[in-house]
Amino acid sequence: MIYSAGNRISLLETGDDYFPALEKAMDGALAEVHLEAYIFNDDATGQRIAAALMRAARRGVATRVLIDGIGSKRLGSGLRTALTDAGVQLLVYRPEPQGFSLRVRHLRRMHRKLAVIDGRLAFCGGINVNDDRGEDRGDVPAPPRYDFALRIEGPLVGEVHRAVRRLWLLVRWVSLDGNAYPPMARIAAPPPLSDGVRAAFISRDNLRYRRHIEDAYLAAISASRQEVLIACAYFLPGRRIRRALLDAVARGVSVRLLLQGQPDHPLVHQATHAMYRLLTNAGIEVWEYTAAHLHAKVAVIDSQWVTVGSSNIDPFSLWLSREGNVVVDDAGVAGALRASLERAMTSGSRRITKELAAPLPLTQRAVTWFAYQLARWVIGLSGHASGDEF
Repeated sequence: MIYSAGNRISLLETGDDYFPALEKAMDGALAEVHLEAYIFNDDATGQRIAAALMRAARRGVATRVLIDGIGSKRLGSGLRTALTDAGVQLLVYRPEPQGFSLRVRHLRRMHRKLAVIDGRLAFCGGINVNDDRGEDRGDVPAPPRYDFALRIEGPLVGEVHRAVRRLWLLVRWVSLDGNAYPPMARIAAPPPLSDGVRAAFISRDNLRYRRHIEDAYLAAISASRQEVLIACAYFLPGRRIRRALLDAVARGVSVRLLLQGQPDHPLVHQATHAMYRLLTNAGIEVWEYTAAHLHAKVAVIDSQWVTVGSSNIDPFSLWLSREGNVVVDDAGVAGALRASLERAMTSGSRRITKELAAPLPLTQRAVTWFAYQLARWVIGLSGHASGDEF
């Protein structure tokens, strides 16, 4: 992982911050818009972002959107046609397979959430292009899904830009659309900013960068001296990260985990619950966020090291999917993220005590065992990690 200096990084909390910032950036685009999204739905938020993309394309801006074939299966043909008719270049990463399939390549998804505007401004995080609020409770508006993104200026934008361009060209080639869209113009990376900070872009794929995000987490946790604070939507770490967290506690480091309290994938939640007893007995604090859905994939270590991105700490993110995270070395960004996580734990979460982490009833333990073994089987099938590592 190589840091670049001179970057201006702003933390965006939930879609309430992210979508207006993204829309404003696209409306100000002069030459090029790149957007990658795992989920792009045909709902109010999807239509809002689609409208901004179409406005850019009609102004003559080269507008490119890459979506995942399974994550964005709800993007109907009507909105797809509207986008392409307006001049938006749209590609699909691994279209949804027809019928049931156990082929490993169908498990390797494009899970990144990235945007680059004119090669000068980038966004990286975990927020998809879809409505992020549930139903209102009477007169009380539903809170947004708890998630984060970063707004980035400075030379790091060049790294993100190169990553989205490479994947776009790859998908264009394998989808046999090599001549469908014009070539991309070269855009120089932005210069360092005098008031900027150090940051790095780390990606995960199934070729050169298979363990980059996992290794970044391991290095930061292993170097921690005071505090490890992780918020993760899907937390099912392999043995290396589990061992690093336990070793950190043994060194006297405070380790706290903020996990889902309103799970949307019950099997994953059951498998995660199986680890609660191990974690709490070791002295790791486990909190479940209950105020809304938690979708964050972030961490703060020693009030200085920060990561925000698309990668969960689970087998599918760390060993199968294409992911993108930004790592920031800055006390200011770390302080803002840490303060948000503290508020979430104190006002919207419950702590999992040793009593709550007690063994589950037999039926639930059977479900947990099945979920855990299923994840191990998928990882072994993928060939990217041994089931023994999980």
